[in-house]
Amino acid sequence: MTCAECQAGQLRRHYITYFTWLGNELITVPDFPSWVCDVCGRREYDPQALNRLMMLLSPEAGKLVKKKRTKKQTRASNEAQPPKPDAA
Repeated sequence: MTCAECQAGQLRRHYITYFTWLGNELITVPDFPSWVCDVCGRREYDPQALNRLMMLLSPEAGKLVKKKRTKKQTRASNEAQPPKPDAA
């Protein structure tokens, strides 16, 4: 894959240490998959790995998700409605 930054180098798969902030805490992730340009050194991180990491670092991680119930309209509730007046 050609580098979008320098247009000369090739992006090669490397495993690097990824740094990110979580509130006031610096988080380091060793062996994080990325693509690094062999000429200019530009880094592009693997999007699937980033999504997984963000899911793990989410404040909602590990919490049970309660599904909201939706009201189903039944036939009985449709039949219980009064008839519409005829326009004369």
